[in-house]
Amino acid sequence: MKKTYILLVLLSASLLQTGCSSDFLDEPKPTNNVTPDVIFSNRAGVDAFIAGILRLNRGQFLNNEAAGLQSVYFARSVRGESLIQKQIWFGDDYDFQNREATYTRPNFTWRFSYKIIDQLNNLIKGIESSSQLSEQDKRETKSQALALRGFYYFQLALEFGDAYQSPKNLQFPPIYTEPTSEGKGMSTKAEFFGQILSDLETAVAGLSEERIDKSYINKQVAQAFLAQVYQYTGDWNNAKTTAHEAYGGNTSAVLDAASYSKGFNDFNAREWLWALPQTADQSAYYMSHPHAMMDHVAVAYHGTFINDDFVNLFSGTDVRNLFSNLYNAPVGDWQEFVTSKFKFTFDADIPVIRYPELILIEAEAEYHLGNESRARELLDAIRLNRDNQAQASTASGNALFELILTERRKEFYGENGIEWFDAKRLLRGITRTGNHRTHINLTADDKRFELKIPQEEIDANPNITNSVNSNR
Repeated sequence: MKKTYILLVLLSASLLQTGCSSDFLDEPKPTNNVTPDVIFSNRAGVDAFIAGILRLNRGQFLNNEAAGLQSVYFARSVRGESLIQKQIWFGDDYDFQNREATYTRPNFTWRFSYKIIDQLNNLIKGIESSSQLSEQDKRETKSQALALRGFYYFQLALEFGDAYQSPKNLQFPPIYTEPTSEGKGMSTKAEFFGQILSDLETAVAGLSEERIDKSYINKQVAQAFLAQVYQYTGDWNNAKTTAHEAYGGNTSAVLDAASYSKGFNDFNAREWLWALPQTADQSAYYMSHPHAMMDHVAVAYHGTFINDDFVNLFSGTDVRNLFSNLYNAPVGDWQEFVTSKFKFTFDADIPVIRYPELILIEAEAEYHLGNESRARELLDAIRLNRDNQAQASTASGNALFELILTERRKEFYGENGIEWFDAKRLLRGITRTGNHRTHINLTADDKRFELKIPQEEIDANPNITNSVNSNR
């Protein structure tokens, strides 16, 4: 039987270091022989399992550009128009030269996502099979697992599938909802998004606002995941409602302009909803992106620069205008601008979702639903918070839509690849202007928006053939 990259869980000691129950302490067992009846005998054991999976989100895997969710997001960030990457780690992503079946980006993104999905499937099976967990504990912990599984299936859809509105209808990755070591065949776009929506909608229904800290999944985090999917698929009524509920509906309560210049390294910040926390001795170290790439003061890579046309979008009074010509480069040189947005230390927390994204999802949804006045109000909640000299927007029609997209770029540069995300979902393409090191002109249907299916998976899985990449 061929081996696939859908890996079975080996629950190691590192998975159990957080929140261990007395059973683990009083009855030590070999780390490769911890049985499901112990793990799933009480909530503490399940929480320890979840803690281990969450730790994998920022794990160290193949190399510096293939290390946890942060590297998936940063690879998207450098594939947009705003950032310029040196020819070091992530340089091939910036050049759109890291998508072939044997290259790092597709292999890591596939392996990493399915590794977490398989652990979540083992978690779900253990929860469902337990006779000792209460029904409330089962519902809450299973819902966390479903939310995270839906999230990672969405990441696979973004990287390996064509856009939801695209007519190409490529084959989508396999769907696994139970632990297995046998590879399945590819799925359809409809099947894949059906699974994503089922996981996330079920999770939202089963979760409460309670959680251990901001690295864990609660109802608002699951709603944020779901709002992103609704936005991607163009389901504007649901995007509006879900985004609104995820941030609570009170923009002033979740915005804090003063925090924007503090380094983006503390997950207790008011604006952060979900994050990857780090400590000095439990860190991704120099794999902590964007900080390790974009901080040009700390001892780090100093690898990322800012496009001059993007810099020109910011007024001098915008708190997000953190750009400088640190190296005294000539005007127009690709190394002219850097940003001080991210401050790198080994214990720098990494943002994944911040509340302003949800406000802008709601603004875009209102625009598409024809409620332009409300869309402007939500847009200006961000604009006027970030720049106290800005004037309220009077834009309408397509000009308003473009302002919303521009605000998304300005707010989230370096964080999550939102610019690439928007270009793909809206079938807009990517055109680089100004002082870019590599100028790119991607059309809406450009194959470079999709990664090829890894050759390793094709070789290992009898249900996937080489023809899967023939039109990618």
